[in-house]
Amino acid sequence: MKRQRHSVEFKIQVVKEALEAGNKAAVARRYDIHPNLVHRWTKEYQDGKFGDVDITAIPTLDAKALSQENEQLKKLLGEKDLEIAILRDLLKKKNPHLLKKLK
Repeated sequence: MKRQRHSVEFKIQVVKEALEAGNKAAVARRYDIHPNLVHRWTKEYQDGKFGDVDITAIPTLDAKALSQENEQLKKLLGEKDLEIAILRDLLKKKNPHLLKKLK
């Protein structure tokens, strides 16, 4: 397997998520990297070994943005649920014998 080189910005993003979540293994799974790598990056970040990178320039989501995204996702989920209900009603009207298989 070929080694990958990750940018400092990517490493800092992963480290920030790991520190916020408190679960390095979950963040590692999300990015498909080894948990030991996330642990090492976190240690390097806390020791200040990432060099002269402007950490404030790296975009992060604040609470307001997360809240807006959450509301948008809830709306999409509601629309999908409504769409499924409509399709099931149509199926029930046209092919009532198939409805037994859906439940």
